[in-house]
Amino acid sequence: MKFHSNGWMLPKWTMFPVLAGMGIAIISSAGCKKAQVDAFPASGAVAGWEKTSDTRTFAAKDLYEYIDGGAEQYISAGVVSTSTSDYKYQGQLEAVVDVYTMGDAAGARKILETGLTKDAKTVQLGDAGVAYAQSVSFRKGPNLVRIVAYESTPGTPQALLALAHGVEAKL
Repeated sequence: MKFHSNGWMLPKWTMFPVLAGMGIAIISSAGCKKAQVDAFPASGAVAGWEKTSDTRTFAAKDLYEYIDGGAEQYISAGVVSTSTSDYKYQGQLEAVVDVYTMGDAAGARKILETGLTKDAKTVQLGDAGVAYAQSVSFRKGPNLVRIVAYESTPGTPQALLALAHGVEAKL
C-alpha cells in the first residue's frame, strides 16, 4: 500500500483504471479533430492546369498577412484557416486558388453571399457557386473556395470552372 498526502491509503493497482481512462480520453479526443484536407489538385490533375507554387496556410490570427485590410470579414464569419496556391493554365493564364476553412457551413455561406454582384452567374459547384469573368467562388460544407485569374481571356471562365471542379472533387 502507498500512503498519499491526503491521509488515505490506497493500493497501487487502484491507479490503473484511472490512468487507463485518461489514456482512452486522450486518444478519443485526438480522433475528433478534423483532418486537414489537401484541396489543391496536383499539376496535370485538371487538364491544362499546372500547380506553380507550394501551398501556403494561414491561421485565422495570421490572415491579415495574406489579406491586408480584408481579413476581418473572414474572421467575423468564423474562418479557422486559409490555404492558397498558384496555378497556370496552358503556360499562360495565371490564377490563385484560396480555400477558406470556416468553423461551419454558415460562415462559408455568409462570405459567399456577401460579395455577390449583379453580374454573378450561378454555377453548379459544391453547395452553391458563382462565376464572373475572372473568378469562380463556391462553398462546400465549411469550405469557401475562391479562384481568381490575373487576366481575362475568352477562355478564362471555362478554364477557371474546370479548375474549380478539380478543387471541389478534393473537398
